[in-house]
Amino acid sequence: MTKKELRVIYKEKRNSLSYQQRNKHEDLMLIGFQRLAIHIPDHILTYAAFRDEYDPQLVTDYCNFRNPAMQLYYPVVNGDDVMTAVLVNDYTHFAPNRYGIDEPVDGMPIFPGELEMVIVPLLAFDERGYRVGYGKGYYDRFLHACDPGVMKIGFSFFEACGQIDDTGDHDIKLDYCITPGKIYSFND
Repeated sequence: MTKKELRVIYKEKRNSLSYQQRNKHEDLMLIGFQRLAIHIPDHILTYAAFRDEYDPQLVTDYCNFRNPAMQLYYPVVNGDDVMTAVLVNDYTHFAPNRYGIDEPVDGMPIFPGELEMVIVPLLAFDERGYRVGYGKGYYDRFLHACDPGVMKIGFSFFEACGQIDDTGDHDIKLDYCITPGKIYSFND
């Protein structure tokens, strides 16, 4: 299926989840993340959940517990449609951007090459590790500027679809995707 077709299907699937199902799935995905044999790095890019997408707050709280030196960064999309990563703390003020997504109003940007982990939002993903986002390409462009070894992790309420038909050279594969029932590893 194409990205456009998958966006329609997976938005509908996500919208059909009850509050209780969503909470249970998020708890199971946290357990899956805890099972990964990875080092919790110092510099992690996360995101503010939008509408009914997966909320990475449980995972970032766990990362902070495991590595108190960890610093969190959130994406900011500027007027030129370029995404940057901005350091946040307990005092950072967030406000909705033009898409309605909360992002930091101020904060110190980080050079993308300094990030060690990126929690990547997605609507769907395939068995090869490619993802379907909202279609603007911000994350793929941003990930091209990151160090090639940056760990890219996605979380999905649903298992992988077979294959996304219209992936291209601009698409960046995930390293891992965690669902309520499985941990997918795409490391070759």
